[in-house]
This record gives sequence, C-alpha cells and structure tokens, in this order.
Amino acid sequence: MSGIRVLEAGPRALLVELPSGEEAEAFHAELLRRRAAGELPAVREIVPGARTVLLDGVEDRALAGRLRSWTVPPLRAGAGEAVEIPVVYDGPDLADVAEAWGVAVAEVPRIHARTEFRVAFCGFAPGFGYLTGLPGHLSVPRRATPRTRVPAGALALAGPYTGVYPRSSPGGWQLIGRMPGPEALWDPDREPAALLGPGVRVRFVPAEARG
Repeated sequence: MSGIRVLEAGPRALLVELPSGEEAEAFHAELLRRRAAGELPAVREIVPGARTVLLDGVEDRALAGRLRSWTVPPLRAGAGEAVEIPVVYDGPDLADVAEAWGVAVAEVPRIHARTEFRVAFCGFAPGFGYLTGLPGHLSVPRRATPRTRVPAGALALAGPYTGVYPRSSPGGWQLIGRMPGPEALWDPDREPAALLGPGVRVRFVPAEARG
C-alpha cells in the first residue's frame, strides 16, 4: 500500500498513518475483516482516527512489516441496517451552509437527509462520531468564531464531517439542526455505550419540530 507509514507507539502498539481519511477508513475496515477471518495476530484494540489507525496490545512485532505490504481494497458500501437519527433541520447556520453549497436554504436539509453517512472514527466527547459521506465539494469551514456553548443534540458540519453533539460544549462547527433525545448517543449502562461506533451506517430522518 503506497504512502503508508507504520510507527511504533510504545512497547505494544503500532500507529498506522495513511495518506487520506478514505484510505484510513478502508485500512480500518480491512483490519476488522482480517481479524474476523482469523488472519490478524492477536491485537487488543483497534482505534481509527482521521488519517490513522492505532493497533494496541500487539504481541507480534513482525506485524509492522507485513502491514506495509498489504493490498487494501477501496471501502465498499456498508452492510446491515443503518442507524436512523431523527433530526429537525432548524439550525442557526443553515443560511451560511446554503451559501457555501451554492443552494437555497431549503435544499440543505434535502441534500443532507438523502446522504448515507458512515462513522469514520469517534472522539472529542463520549458518543461523538465523525461521520463521512457528503461529497467533497460540500465540505464547509468551521465558524470563524466558535460558540461558547453548543446544545446537546446539535447537528453540525465541519470540513468533510457531520456530527451530533451528545452533550453541550463549546464548538466551532456549523449548526444545521438538532436531534431530539440526544441522550441515546451515549449510555454508559448500555453495551456498547456509544450508539455510533466506527463503521456504523447512519441516515438522518427529518422530523417535525415540537415545542
């Protein structure tokens, strides 16, 4: 695989760097496929990032050399049922996103809701997934001035990613809607605690505003 770097990260971990987010997602999917097929040496944890994948608890140190020689197929559409997230498209940044996309404001919810997303990786806060799926020309910049408080459930865009804030926090993403009942995103008493794990398919379903 061209452009890949495999770095040691402590005595039992390897950090794999990929040239792009798409290749990192494909590499992560290939790791999961090979582990499920019994073709990957014992690894305690596989953690995807924006352009990296961390393999922790690696016993076979020769694995680093083999990872560099892998042929990884492009990421294919995911299998299984998509998680459906209801969303009210009434965010304060709809007009800004519409301008960036070069469409009418009413088109933003339609474009967003007909896109099938996939969780590339998780982070920032428990339950927060970085979702990919929008075409590259629909990437939007972060706000020039971040908000000091973004409410829980806010549906937001930044760069190539879509995300839903599982709890209130400061944030600089463009807000285009809100998810009623965002507590479903993270439940420490549930297994798994995160509703949106890496590789999960996601579809946003427009909902009526209430209250």
